[in-house]
Amino acid sequence: MSKIILTGDRPTGRLHVGHYVGSLAERVKLQNSGLYDEIYIMIADAQALTDNAEHPEKVRQNILQVALDYLACGLDPEKSNIFIQSMVPELTELTFYYMNLVTVARVQRNPTVKSEIKQRNFEASIPVGFFCYPISQAADITAFRATHVPVGEDQLPMLEQCKEIVHKFNTVYGETLTEPEIVLSSNKACLRLPGIDGKAKMSKSLGNCIYLSDEEDVVKKKIMSMFTDPNHLRVQDPGRVEGNPVFIYLDAFSRPEHFEEFLPEYQNLDELKAHYQRGGLGDVKVKKFLNNVMQAELGPIRERRKMWEQRTADVFDILKAGTEVAREKAAATLHDVRSSMRINYFEDAALIQEQSERFAAKHEK
Repeated sequence: MSKIILTGDRPTGRLHVGHYVGSLAERVKLQNSGLYDEIYIMIADAQALTDNAEHPEKVRQNILQVALDYLACGLDPEKSNIFIQSMVPELTELTFYYMNLVTVARVQRNPTVKSEIKQRNFEASIPVGFFCYPISQAADITAFRATHVPVGEDQLPMLEQCKEIVHKFNTVYGETLTEPEIVLSSNKACLRLPGIDGKAKMSKSLGNCIYLSDEEDVVKKKIMSMFTDPNHLRVQDPGRVEGNPVFIYLDAFSRPEHFEEFLPEYQNLDELKAHYQRGGLGDVKVKKFLNNVMQAELGPIRERRKMWEQRTADVFDILKAGTEVAREKAAATLHDVRSSMRINYFEDAALIQEQSERFAAKHEK
């Protein structure tokens, strides 16, 4: 069986470092591994509209922003098909069929749906399209026969629901759909990066992000204002590293060579943590080190983005070409789905023959 990747992001704003360590960096690594036969990267504008229906221009404008971030991070259109979700209408039809296989109660139990509803204060006013997000995501994944889905940890419940839909469909209609596996970052610190304000999740809507496209001075300002241990008031005080965003970011981004270059008095992150925990190490020094680490990581991304910003016509050509490939793949899957459901009436020669013979026999009597 071919090894196929499907993943993507909602174009509701520029991508941030949470996206990068949670999924984007892993996608680039997988893309360059040579282990996958097909890679599809989706800009999920249709999904973005489920809670931005009254703000379509926001979604429209951010399609290019997300595409620029993809290319800046190293996604290569020669190896990955980058496409726009709404330009592949087969996904909508698959979603419609899958809705018949999922109960309202099951969607309501989905932890990701619960947390998103709470975060957006939807309560009873939740749009139906947004509520059905797990089902439409299953359509996205199965349309491309994805075997591997590199996403953040918060998407685990979505993948479980997708597997349930695949199992139910294949049980009812026969083996048709491919069951996917989730691919999480190998670095546990990367699974969910907190916001710079210490909130549990970095989120565009909460305004607690460091964006991949942020200029050097903006990144530094955000890092120097980051939440740390609130009880670490003086340099000599012992500090906590557990739940401390600065150290969580260092877990995610720092490498041994960073210490040699930027903070040679420490061999590694464990030594830095130990000093902070016993006291005698100030937050400002740690934040300055984190800034150097982050600048080393984000600098090349920022420069590549600026290069692509001067080639926006080429970026749209990349999206168009990727979308054409994606639509062809999704159309083939939809054809198989319709055949398995036996709703491909005009292609079903046996049905036409059987109906013709039955009605002909009726009139011969």
